[in-house]
Amino acid sequence: MTTLLRLIGRRLVAFPIMVLGVTFLVFFVMSFSPADPARLALGESASTEALQQYRIDYGLDQPLLIRYGLFLAGLVRGDLGTSAGNVPVTEFVAKAFPITLQLTFVGLLIAVVLSVTLGVIAALFRDRWPDQLIRVLSIASLATPSFWLAILLIQWLSTVPGGAGLYPAVVSQWVPFAEDPGIYINNITLPALALAIPVSGSLTRVVRTSMVEELDRDYVRTAIGAGIPKHIVIARNVLRNALITPITVLGLRVGYLMGGAVIIEIIFNIQAMGQLILDGVTRNDVYLVQGVTLTVAIAFIIINIIVDLLYVLVNPRIRTV
Repeated sequence: MTTLLRLIGRRLVAFPIMVLGVTFLVFFVMSFSPADPARLALGESASTEALQQYRIDYGLDQPLLIRYGLFLAGLVRGDLGTSAGNVPVTEFVAKAFPITLQLTFVGLLIAVVLSVTLGVIAALFRDRWPDQLIRVLSIASLATPSFWLAILLIQWLSTVPGGAGLYPAVVSQWVPFAEDPGIYINNITLPALALAIPVSGSLTRVVRTSMVEELDRDYVRTAIGAGIPKHIVIARNVLRNALITPITVLGLRVGYLMGGAVIIEIIFNIQAMGQLILDGVTRNDVYLVQGVTLTVAIAFIIINIIVDLLYVLVNPRIRTV
């Protein structure tokens, strides 16, 4: 337990350093935007004096490092800046980010269930027709872009002409699960599948490889030879040990899912982070794009730290490192 606490302490020390690096990178890149935040906030009809006063009030006339320091000070207070129209960016993010997070984790859940199931089946039927079929399916899903798959799912399963009519083609209004579970599931199913299937293809291959390696180890043959039923050995030992490697890959796949969710949200008209980024780019709203990008990046860091800790819990041997 002491070693585990020490590892948690290391991650907590590294967290602010990584966040600081991400904030500087995002701020530095967005500082090259030709858009004038003062003009966006006050409008095209604002006078030169009003624009200049706005730049002085918000430190826009200061050097880059001073502006970065002011940005960090605001970030500590929970201030991501003010978008065009004098609306705080945090208000937009507070409404949109939970939806993106839900879509990401539902897609992750589907991907994990598919990959573990198919990976285990492929390993148990190694080099036989179920394994060959799952290999082909995993390669095909891995090579399928999520945005193209989303369009195919809309054509096949949605309410568009010629579709199966099972799910809405676009989300007219996002309804929380607690308010109406049926509508929520209908709204999130196709976007989550579009995200999950490409990720499940790569994870299936990782799970299969890990399972094959574990099944070839001596302790498996010894346990089965001692009379322990094979399914018990697989469930209690092989599967747990085989999932250690996929968990390390999972953190990177969460970032892919979160980035893909931004595109999928636009396709399905989900009013979340993807729509915010599109609106920000369309209006040259520097603070809105900066705030959304920074929120997603910090969330990715936090999720990877959680995955690291989960890896430690699953693999007790790493606690001695």
